[in-house]
Amino acid sequence: MEGLKSQRFRFEREADWRRLERLLDLFEGGRGGELSDDDVIAIPVLYRSALSSLSTARAISLDQNLIGYLESLSTRAYFCVYGTRTTLLERIWRFLTVEWRQAVQSLWRETILSTVLQSLGTLLAFLLVRSGSQWFYAFIPMEYSEGRDTTTSTEDLRKILFDNPHGAHGLTAFSSFLFTHNSEVALLAFALGFACGLPTAYLLFMNGLMLGALFALYVDHGLGVALGGWLFIHGVTELFAITLAGAAGFRIGWALAFPGEASRLDALTSAGRLAAIVMAGVLVMLIAAGLLEGFGRQLINVTWVRYTIAVGTGLFWLVFYYWPDRRRA
Repeated sequence: MEGLKSQRFRFEREADWRRLERLLDLFEGGRGGELSDDDVIAIPVLYRSALSSLSTARAISLDQNLIGYLESLSTRAYFCVYGTRTTLLERIWRFLTVEWRQAVQSLWRETILSTVLQSLGTLLAFLLVRSGSQWFYAFIPMEYSEGRDTTTSTEDLRKILFDNPHGAHGLTAFSSFLFTHNSEVALLAFALGFACGLPTAYLLFMNGLMLGALFALYVDHGLGVALGGWLFIHGVTELFAITLAGAAGFRIGWALAFPGEASRLDALTSAGRLAAIVMAGVLVMLIAAGLLEGFGRQLINVTWVRYTIAVGTGLFWLVFYYWPDRRRA
């Protein structure tokens, strides 16, 4: 009896389903130009008819194969009727101007936490190294100091900032180390967020310790302002990228530890999608920081010009991320 009812239901409506399926095949295959005016008008009518058939099939409990077919057909028709077709450039533009900004804005709590952790690490290392130079090596290993340690003279430290005594190769090598290190911190801070955010917090704090130790060394030699210009010309963008990567990691960790009313899998899926958008933007920021580091810092040796660029990039990112979007309002 059930099979007879299903067959009768199909016989009365199948012609419309097959027509809709044929029209969708043409449209999805890039042959929409072959559709006549009557076909274009018929698609939304047939779509509503398919929805009605699906609702009826579910209500009278017809066989699952028929219900699955109607669900698939209705979904395809929905995207044909209501879906938007965008080009690759339009998709990229929407990511840069809408999705990226909104994703970062939604992580404002995690961003504050990332900023606080790095700032605490920077302050702690700065104070410890100023109180005793032996602390420097606890935060920056000798092999990574590249001639910047407590035994380096003030003149040599100054030359590193402006004259590059090691030659172009030496500067390139250290710049490469900084970029690689900060990129690794950013990616690891995100990737390790699944461990309830604890490794992320550790990495951010340690990154702040290295920064604070380096500043303390240069401040002891009266070169703190000069170091700030040397670092921040690219560091504003790079440190902001690390902060956002840490925020994305914290969102993953929070979803794992406290999924709320949703299931843990659903919470992780939602957090993962949001974090992925942020990390795509972080990669853009790291590329921009690499360009500033590779060209701007090596070509510009005037401290106030370096600071001007640093302030400019900082304002750019703040306005880009947090300036109210009137269109969204």
